[in-house]
Amino acid sequence: MVTLVSERDVRREFAERGFVVIPQAIPHDVLVKATRTIDVMTSRRPPAPEVRGNHFYFPAATKVPWLLALLTESGALTLAETLTGPGTLEVPPQVQVALNIPPHPHRPGAPHLDGATPPEPDGRPGTFTMLAGVLMSDQSRADSGNLWVWPGTHLTHAEYFRAHGPDAFLKAGGYPPITLPEPEQVAGRAGDLLLAHFLLGHNIGGNTSETVRRAVYFRVKRKDHDRRWRDFLRDPWLDYDLVREVAARR
Repeated sequence: MVTLVSERDVRREFAERGFVVIPQAIPHDVLVKATRTIDVMTSRRPPAPEVRGNHFYFPAATKVPWLLALLTESGALTLAETLTGPGTLEVPPQVQVALNIPPHPHRPGAPHLDGATPPEPDGRPGTFTMLAGVLMSDQSRADSGNLWVWPGTHLTHAEYFRAHGPDAFLKAGGYPPITLPEPEQVAGRAGDLLLAHFLLGHNIGGNTSETVRRAVYFRVKRKDHDRRWRDFLRDPWLDYDLVREVAARR
């Protein structure tokens, strides 16, 4: 595994911006086998010919071992735990394969947060600790199907939920009326790893390139997250022991 940043750098950037991209975190052999899995998936159940923009697959993790390996056999889960603490994260039961099919000249008007609708069977929103995403195609240029993020909104969202209560997450339809910074497109190459805070505002961008954007996302929870979701919405570092130390020094 090759990384070009230190753990301290990762924590500092994550604390301030709510996300970090770790270059070439996924070993080549794992990336190749996962790519073949996506090739088979898309050939068996291809998007309709008229589909442009977003197209998703949500297989159970146990059904796609080489996609799950992007998280569990690559060192990615260990990298994620440099933010939360060793042995703190659960392996998610589901994988998301996200395609962005050109031409799709789209600019997102606003961000969103995952998990507000529909709620879980017990009425709890579908919150989690972090989004771990593996770039499966080149997204080094803007408007190549890149994910858009609003840096720092993990902190302003937490401020809002402290002021209005965590149940406002459901009442607001998942997105509170906060002041937004300028958005940024996440750039990187196949094999790069994105780690993003659950509370970071994000959305799907356009794709004016000639290539289908591919990414694989994992919604990762810290152990006992579900029991503490209300506290987590008010305290952005509740699940992040090792980032809290950095954030406290800012």
